[in-house]
Amino acid sequence: MPSPQHAALFDLTGRVALVTGGSRGLGAAMAVGFARAGAEVILNGRDQAALDRQAEAMRAEGLRVRTAVFDVCDRAAMDAVVPGLGPIDILMHNAGHQHRGPVETLTDEGWYGVLDTHLTALFRLSRLLVPGMKERRRGKILAIGSLASDLGRGTITPYAAAKGGLKMFIRALAVELGPYNVQCNAIGPGWFDTEINKPLLDNPEWLATVKRRCPAGRYAQPEEIAGTAVFLASPASDFVSGQLIFVDGGVTANMM
Repeated sequence: MPSPQHAALFDLTGRVALVTGGSRGLGAAMAVGFARAGAEVILNGRDQAALDRQAEAMRAEGLRVRTAVFDVCDRAAMDAVVPGLGPIDILMHNAGHQHRGPVETLTDEGWYGVLDTHLTALFRLSRLLVPGMKERRRGKILAIGSLASDLGRGTITPYAAAKGGLKMFIRALAVELGPYNVQCNAIGPGWFDTEINKPLLDNPEWLATVKRRCPAGRYAQPEEIAGTAVFLASPASDFVSGQLIFVDGGVTANMM
């Protein structure tokens, strides 16, 4: 049995966590992880019905959860909703959008749609939440990076640019907010069995690539990201900041 002192390192009791893209996939898995560790979770997304389904599933487990409907790319909606949520101790920016295609076929809308979802939304959410974190001298700003934060691949240039930018935004913010006891980190998922990866999951050639490149030899399930997220949200990581931690089954360690 873990000692009470050990368990307290990962205890989120009394904390409030806002999870963007929280109705399904990695967002839902991390939200459940936060709530099981004691946090009250606010699920964000654009689809109220989807948020309600996830919230009800969590409440059936006895977990504390609210919902907040707004599009992270809609600045006016974000500015209207987020201040009314009350103090936020943990931000997990997970909302994602992908737009695949050769660079010469990309439209401005396709490019900015991806950057706005992954990067600009993180900036705007941080701008809203940082003043309260600084005043309380406590906070965790977390975001979902990617293998593409460090590794290039064709036909996903907007996504790679956004995730590379997100990595450096987190690092710069960690330096800026360190004196206020606010830690900023990112998680770099490998290949997970989620909706955004559905086009790849259905491709036998890509599945063979995964088995070759990933030492674990498989896709991960969404719940396998929850432990890292809880660690980065908890007191156990109070001296961890400015990091991108890969949860990738060993992909980034494999030179082949």
